[in-house]
Amino acid sequence: MPRPQPVTSSVSTSAPPLLSVVVPLYNCLALTQAMLASLQVTLPPGLTPEIILIDDGSTDGTREWLAGLSPTGGGTPPIRVLLNERNLGYAITNNRAVRAARGELLLLLNSDLILLPGWLPPMLRAHRRLGRRAGLIGNVQRDVATGCVDHAGITVTHTGKPVHVRRLPPLLLRWLRPVRRVPAVTAACLLVARRLWEELGGFDEGFINGGEDIDLCFRARAHGRINAVALRSCIRHHVSASPGRKLRDEENSCRLVRRWQRELLAPGSGATRDWCRRYLPRVWDNPRSIEYRLAVGACLHIAGLAPAPAEAIAGVEAGQAGEFARWDAMFARSIPAAD
Repeated sequence: MPRPQPVTSSVSTSAPPLLSVVVPLYNCLALTQAMLASLQVTLPPGLTPEIILIDDGSTDGTREWLAGLSPTGGGTPPIRVLLNERNLGYAITNNRAVRAARGELLLLLNSDLILLPGWLPPMLRAHRRLGRRAGLIGNVQRDVATGCVDHAGITVTHTGKPVHVRRLPPLLLRWLRPVRRVPAVTAACLLVARRLWEELGGFDEGFINGGEDIDLCFRARAHGRINAVALRSCIRHHVSASPGRKLRDEENSCRLVRRWQRELLAPGSGATRDWCRRYLPRVWDNPRSIEYRLAVGACLHIAGLAPAPAEAIAGVEAGQAGEFARWDAMFARSIPAAD
């Protein structure tokens, strides 16, 4: 498949920019325009990244708007525009844009974000702080509609499925420990070194608009890298605004969990801690049935002072088996392959 050609470009023979901002577009023109405006006014002074807007077959006027966009888009950072000939999906579109990018660092952004003052420096500091161990860096995202935290990292539930963390540590802890290690982060706002992206091979294009970011994070972990959330970086997100965003959720989840079954159950994923957190309230509600050894072990595991109790591991495995059975019934004859 031929690579897209830039229709608007400010490429020069100067040294590559430190940072390439990649924004895939698919309809939602008004949100795209608001996102670009917020990006331009919140970039730190002295930082001039390249901005790559890649359209994935929009039909709502986005292409006409892009055709009239100047190389600077009305602001300072140079803008490059790429067009897909047809809708190819999130993973393929990002991969194609990154191949055209020139920066040492890549910043992936969704087109439905509202970027707030001071959002970028904490992410850059988190990446520098982790150094050679840095994996994928995310941030705190609040739902535009409610103001509630929608993302502060991704953890794994007692059924072995990844979910967004929607609670923040207390303010004092965020001040003392501004970088929180997590199993994965969403690619709605994601910072990663270009070299690592290339080592990992970018997004797996077998995922269709979901799961590719978590898969990439787990591949980074498998390479010994640390994924983290910059807790002092906060933006707002029109959650799942893109058309068709949720159509393949079950297939993507099945593919992801089958591929990373062991890792989703491993220490540090959060699955056994989630099981313990769910177990303890049941014990307290019925104190006569309390199993003191398991209760103490669950408390110590939640606090990070002891390995997971055997019962927690068995409980998570049972929960994951239940998900597999549900998917087997749902997909019947064609279960997504895990490669």
